[in-house]
Amino acid sequence: MRELTNDNLAEVVAENDTVVVQYMAGWCGNCRVMKPKFKKLAAENEDATFLLVDAEKYPESRKMAKVDNLPTFAAFKNGKLVDQVQTNKFELLKDLVNEVTSN
Repeated sequence: MRELTNDNLAEVVAENDTVVVQYMAGWCGNCRVMKPKFKKLAAENEDATFLLVDAEKYPESRKMAKVDNLPTFAAFKNGKLVDQVQTNKFELLKDLVNEVTSN
């Protein structure tokens, strides 16, 4: 798992088959709660790229999904947004990851 350091999510999605993103912000308590769970899923799914994206710092990256609540998790496969979920529930996040990594 890594954190985006430039507003270039489109490039990362184009360069990797499967990308799972946690959109977050520094002030977001639920984002902090979900981060270790997101990290755990990243460790269990090494074939996918897991990214943390600061939704406030990177507006172009934010536009790649419909982010109107945090945390938002988005899954991209072959350059396209497959699904997304706004949640602080681990099971919903795990379902999203399974959806894109099981194909």
